[in-house]
Amino acid sequence: MPRVCSVCAHPQRAEIDAALAAGESCSTLSARYGTLGRMALERHKANHLPAALVQAQAAADVARADTLLDQVRDLRRRALAILQQAEQGHDLRAALLAIREARGNLELLAKLLGELKDQAPAVNVLIASPEWLDFRERLLDALEPYDDARVAVVEALRHASGL
Repeated sequence: MPRVCSVCAHPQRAEIDAALAAGESCSTLSARYGTLGRMALERHKANHLPAALVQAQAAADVARADTLLDQVRDLRRRALAILQQAEQGHDLRAALLAIREARGNLELLAKLLGELKDQAPAVNVLIASPEWLDFRERLLDALEPYDDARVAVVEALRHASGL
């Protein structure tokens, strides 16, 4: 019979789920809640975190990003207005400063919109298939009575995943 998820049974599950959805690390949460291990939190996050909560967090992130984009666009508009005034007044120094600000703002906007990349794209390979997660959970559960073996397997998995 499978074990009950210790996070699902925790009296502060709602707060834990919200922290996980917000991106707080499992190590930090494990330290905060004491009785919950990092691996239990990782399994819970992978298998039990409510999809609606994750989607709500993603929507909040998008709303924050929209606000940030609006602010950058406003700064760009203002820099261009100052540039126009400087050019009309034949103030070359002010015009050059406004051009520099407008250029920096345009670069930031392009980065935020994903239109400009500073470096080669990073390639991340994640082992997050449901089959792997199920196997990993069953393996660790089977090793529960054997502390030394469990620690060795956890370290080997951590090393293999680059954590």
